[in-house]
Amino acid sequence: MNFKTTSISFLISVCLVVLLNYFNQISLVWLLLPFVVYNALIIYGSATIQSGFFVKAICCAETNEKIIALTFDDGPHKEYTAQVLSALKEFEAKATFFVIGKNIRENEHIIRQIDAEGHTIGNHTYSHSFFIDFKSKKQFKEEVNRTSDEVSKITGKRLSLFRPPYGVTTPNLASASKDLDYVIIGWNVRTMDTTKDTEEKIFERVQQQMKSGAIILFHDTSEKTVRVLKRTLQLAKENGYKVVGVDKIIELNTNKKS
Repeated sequence: MNFKTTSISFLISVCLVVLLNYFNQISLVWLLLPFVVYNALIIYGSATIQSGFFVKAICCAETNEKIIALTFDDGPHKEYTAQVLSALKEFEAKATFFVIGKNIRENEHIIRQIDAEGHTIGNHTYSHSFFIDFKSKKQFKEEVNRTSDEVSKITGKRLSLFRPPYGVTTPNLASASKDLDYVIIGWNVRTMDTTKDTEEKIFERVQQQMKSGAIILFHDTSEKTVRVLKRTLQLAKENGYKVVGVDKIIELNTNKKS
């Protein structure tokens, strides 16, 4: 189910109830059922990026190749992003950093380092506002373009990957990202590293879900994440996984389709 098919099903259900009321005199109270189901599906679809409800997102690759992608949201951070980069360099691993535009100022050298060391940079909007999902299509474009412009000034490269804040999608976001030709990136392993969970619990979560083609979501915003990352990189090495940015996952998916 996606937004289009759900909306069609909703209209058909409403029409059916109205017709049954007219011919069989069933209560119009039954109209509540399609309304409740429709809104429940809208909420679920918006909050679950893997559902592809409003827009198709790449959340993993179906492959037997021992390859996993690491992604980091909410940077650059003046302290922890550098530590993440150091760990990645130690293990000769690559990753993708979904940066927030407002965090770039005074951290331009970190953006430069991410690019110079062969990692990919993605767009995570400019403000990452708590109310960002209520923005219009035009406002979404402004958010995304502003971050892209900031990165382009530093690296000379245009951003092509986008991860919605909180993983929430909306019709306006879907339309804006399509117009700007962004590839939407989700995940299938959520570490929950921004919660109060212990390092051990977060690492255990990664350990249980690590598999070929996985896209793992981290945040380069805490010492705890850095420690879990080092353990994750060691685990990947011991199990023969190559650690890459999501551009390689996109490649695998593209090759499979062709």
